[in-house]
Amino acid sequence: MQEEPEDLVVAAAQSGDLAAFNQLVSNHEQRVYNLAYRMLNDAEAAADATQDAFFQAYRALSQYRGGSFKSWLLRIASNICYDRLRSRNRRPTTSLDEMIEEAEKVGGADLGLLEDHQSDPVDFATRRELARELAQALQSLPDEQRIVVILSDVQGMSYDEIVYITGASLGTVKSRISRGRLKIREYLNKSKELLPGDLRQ
Repeated sequence: MQEEPEDLVVAAAQSGDLAAFNQLVSNHEQRVYNLAYRMLNDAEAAADATQDAFFQAYRALSQYRGGSFKSWLLRIASNICYDRLRSRNRRPTTSLDEMIEEAEKVGGADLGLLEDHQSDPVDFATRRELARELAQALQSLPDEQRIVVILSDVQGMSYDEIVYITGASLGTVKSRISRGRLKIREYLNKSKELLPGDLRQ
């Protein structure tokens, strides 16, 4: 059975169809959770932020005027994450072991680094260590750089979508992505032996 176009599902949800809204939750909850987890670095906080994002989206459905529902929803989620981060006095302290375990639960670390772990135990161990380094590098970025790198390189969003989600100008988005990627590369240079050949310099 062909899936109903999302704009029709959104319209039904706006008309009060709870089943339609639940379908939207099902379609997007993993993406929202992944964004929240990488921003907040805490599984429980990410789950709470995801729940809050959908609650706010439900209450604000009448304000949605078309376009990309995914971008509209991620804008709500990113604002919630920013609010949570601003309310903290220091960076999250979730252990890297917990970060990697959670990454495996939600579909593997960035760039598929933990795939095919049964084929080569040595290679898997190397990939796991690189995943740790990537997670730590991502968390080392300032919040405004981390969010755009996550949206671009993890979520696969376009520049225009990131501009809409963050409210920053196109030039600012491009600059933050560039600076964030550079900082991650510099961070990983200390572990060059872990990097794939195309990332070594």
